[in-house]
Amino acid sequence: MRLKTFTTEDVRDKKVLVRVDFNVPFKDGRVTDDARIRAHTSTVKKLMDAGARVALVSHFGRPKGAVDPALSLGLIAPDVQRAYGVKVRFVGESIGPEVLKGLDSLSQGELLLLENVRFHPEEQKNDPAFAQKLAEPFDVFIMDAFSAAHRADASTCGVIPFLPSFAGDVLLREGEMLGAVNENPAQPYVLILGGAKVSDKIAVVENLLEKVSTVLVGGGMAYTFLKAQGHDVGRSLCETERLDFARDMLKKARELGVKVLLPVDSVAATGLDALETEVFQTGDAFENKMGLDIGPRTASLFSEALRGARTVLWNGPMGVFENPLFAEGTRALCQAAAEATRSGATTVIGGGDTAAAIHQFGFAEKVSHVSTGGGASLEFCEGKKLPGMAPFELES
Repeated sequence: MRLKTFTTEDVRDKKVLVRVDFNVPFKDGRVTDDARIRAHTSTVKKLMDAGARVALVSHFGRPKGAVDPALSLGLIAPDVQRAYGVKVRFVGESIGPEVLKGLDSLSQGELLLLENVRFHPEEQKNDPAFAQKLAEPFDVFIMDAFSAAHRADASTCGVIPFLPSFAGDVLLREGEMLGAVNENPAQPYVLILGGAKVSDKIAVVENLLEKVSTVLVGGGMAYTFLKAQGHDVGRSLCETERLDFARDMLKKARELGVKVLLPVDSVAATGLDALETEVFQTGDAFENKMGLDIGPRTASLFSEALRGARTVLWNGPMGVFENPLFAEGTRALCQAAAEATRSGATTVIGGGDTAAAIHQFGFAEKVSHVSTGGGASLEFCEGKKLPGMAPFELES
């Protein structure tokens, strides 16, 4: 997917509003992971090198349209300053004369950070009057928060009619890489689906099933498919209302010649707090246990399925990877994805838990792309137009 982006001349010496995603994990007075902040480094540097006066606007947490000092972006201003290596001035508002005053007082090489835009209830209502107030102090708008691009908010798309607007580097990269697995992907194409619920992935399956050659199903959602085939799944997560969908999907895949691989074994336990695990083969009686990770045979089977792949899209972990007892399946797939990349495959990791897992296991730099947006990447792969991205799409 090609997107309209800015040139140096578009932003030279202009006042530029940049929608970033600084909704970062924050604990005990500090940012515990600044990856989302650092993701915007390229966009911010290009703008500052062009002499633009740059203001960054974002949400932070869920203040629900009310001022909450615990969710002030002023708390993370020092982290933004460290990430970009420039002085950051914070303004305790996102609209109004204080913003203009802050812009006018910026010196060369300084950034302006605006207050949490969700302190205003009009933000998530995409109120046009509020969007116009956001735009008023500026000459140009840059949308760079892919992880918020599926939200039709004032700061993601509402400001676009009021300013010359362009996609930033984060949006460009997401469009390029997610486009590669949605538009004429190289074959063979392996789709990896995991996570808790089948219902979260129905639209992805419906959009991509005719484009892929193999589907690997793990995580909690796999037990709905296994139950649909008549297997005992014990106390494993199972969406009984989705059994018909699972059967229909397996039938359609057979008709299309798409191979679907389900777990042949599982790591099971009595619960998430269990101290002991047991490996059950598919077809065994789980009794009072629940499957919490794919088993070693399945991990090998799935890893082998990635050999020779030219395109890989992965959305959803293989188990409860946050617990070391149930992490090996996801870790093995991370390694297999890295090996596929090294062999020339385009490998795209959906955001959210899948991105967290590949970072946790140290493979993020060894795949083609790790999406910055969980919900946004999911909706993109469902074939939906994202409100914060669609206005920048160019014809191929």
